[in-house]
Amino acid sequence: MKQVIFVVEDDAGIMRLYAMALENAGFEFCGFNCAEDMFAKLNEGKHCDLIILDIMLPGMSGLEALGKLKKSQEYAAIPVIIASAKDDEKNKIGGLDAGADDYVAKPFSMNELVARIRANLRKAPVAADKDGDILAYGDIVINDREHEVHVNGQPVQLTLKEYNLLHLLMENMDTVVKRDRILSVVWDYDYVGETRTLDMHIKSLRSKLGEKTDKQYIVTVRGVGYKFCKI
Repeated sequence: MKQVIFVVEDDAGIMRLYAMALENAGFEFCGFNCAEDMFAKLNEGKHCDLIILDIMLPGMSGLEALGKLKKSQEYAAIPVIIASAKDDEKNKIGGLDAGADDYVAKPFSMNELVARIRANLRKAPVAADKDGDILAYGDIVINDREHEVHVNGQPVQLTLKEYNLLHLLMENMDTVVKRDRILSVVWDYDYVGETRTLDMHIKSLRSKLGEKTDKQYIVTVRGVGYKFCKI
């Protein structure tokens, strides 16, 4: 599943550049010429991984929209990049202080923007859609509705145990999941006993994820268990 980027921009020419750059980079692009339309789409349940927001917009300004996003329990965790022609220090500091995750001044290179998007997606917390069917962090997206895993927008074929193992680790981001708990949840074992099966599944899972990304999300905590780490 492709990661979804919302862009709020009232200049049609710039919007076309966004669409071309983001789609070529492997993202799903959703464009809006005002913040009100963006919020309508969010409220319909459309999943969003990151928002690019202009400041000077018709109706609700970009900074007003940013404040509304960050005050919302549902949308506060979505990373926001402000892209504005206002490139003075005062506006940059104001945007970042208002909760933006990044600020780029127009005109800018689309290659730079794509790099900044990827950097902010790597830092983003685990996110779920409104129905709880999507679990995502960085390169990895789990879709429970379709029982699919995508890394960098490419499907990864996992066994049922590997899928459940990855899901458990991602649900417990940056927390060590003990071996006995993993065995209990994924394998329904009542005690640790011989855990070579777990180790082999971790090895296989790392290998399959590694075919699509060079990041090592799953780390071993010797004598305790495993954890999925933010990178």
